[in-house]
Amino acid sequence: MSGMLRELRKNSVLFAMIVPTLLYFIIFAYIPMVGVYYAFTRFSYEGGLFGSEFVGFKNFEFLINSGVLWNITKNTILYNLAFILIGNVLQVTCAIFLSEVPGKWFKKTAQSAMFLPYFLSYVLVGAFVFNLFSSNGVINTILAQLDLPPYDFYLNTAPWKYIIVFFGIWKGLGIGVVIYLAAIMNISDEYHEAAKIDGANIFQRVRYITLPLLVPTFILLILLALGGILRGQFELFYQIVGNNGMLFESTDIIDTYVYRSLAVNFDIGMGTAAGLYQSFFGFILVVTVNYIIKKIRDDYSLF
Repeated sequence: MSGMLRELRKNSVLFAMIVPTLLYFIIFAYIPMVGVYYAFTRFSYEGGLFGSEFVGFKNFEFLINSGVLWNITKNTILYNLAFILIGNVLQVTCAIFLSEVPGKWFKKTAQSAMFLPYFLSYVLVGAFVFNLFSSNGVINTILAQLDLPPYDFYLNTAPWKYIIVFFGIWKGLGIGVVIYLAAIMNISDEYHEAAKIDGANIFQRVRYITLPLLVPTFILLILLALGGILRGQFELFYQIVGNNGMLFESTDIIDTYVYRSLAVNFDIGMGTAAGLYQSFFGFILVVTVNYIIKKIRDDYSLF
C-alpha cells in the first residue's frame, strides 16, 4: 500500500492525465451495463428498470422460436465476412499496385480517389444509392431508354446483398489501403534489391517478399475485424435500406433489429436481449479465434 502511495505521489501528473479516460469508460461503458437487466424483463415505463416484470429468458426464447435470431445472426455474420475477406484482399491488392507503380502524381491521385469515400457521410451514400436504384433512378432511366422493362429494386431482396457489400467495401477501401501501404513502406529495400540481383521479376518479388511480410498486418486486421463480426455497420444498412420491411429478409442485421425494437416498436426488453446476445457471442468468437491463432502462430495472436 505504501509503495502504491509513493508511486501516486511520484507520478501524480501522469495519473491525473488518466482520470478523464477512466471517467469516460466508467460513465459510458460500465454504468450502462446495469441496463443488461432489461433483457430479462417485460419492460414498462411505469415500473422502470427494477419495477418491470421479470420474465427470465422468455425474450431470448421468443427470438429463437420466431426465427428472427437466426436470420439476423446469419445476415450479420455473412455480410461481415464479405466485408472482411473481400475488403482485405482488395486493400492488399491496391496497396501493392500503388507501391509498385512508378510516378508520384498517379500514386497520389489514385490514393486520394480511393480515400475520398471514407470521408463521405452515410447519409450521402444512402442518397446516392436511392438515386441509382429507385423507380425513377439512373438504372431504371437507362433501362427505359433501352426499351427494357423497369426493375423495382426496393421490392426485390435478391440484388441488395451485392449492393450493400459493394458500397460497404467501396467506402472502407481507402483507409485499408493506407494501412497496408504503410506496412509495405516499412519493408526494407534491401530485400527487393537482393531479389533483383538474383533475377526475380516484379511478380516474384511480390509473391515471395511483399506478401509474406504483410501476413502479420493482415492477420492483425482480420482479428480486430472479427471482434466486431456480430456488429454490423448500422449506418450503412439503415441509410441504404431504412425501414423497408420488404427487404428485411436479406438486409436485416442485429444492429438494425435492436434499433427498431427500441425506437420503432418500443420493445426495450427484446432489443436489449438481442444486444446482449450480440455482445456475448462476439466475445466468445474473439476468444476462440485468438486461441486458434495462438496455437498456430503465437506471435500473431492478440493476447
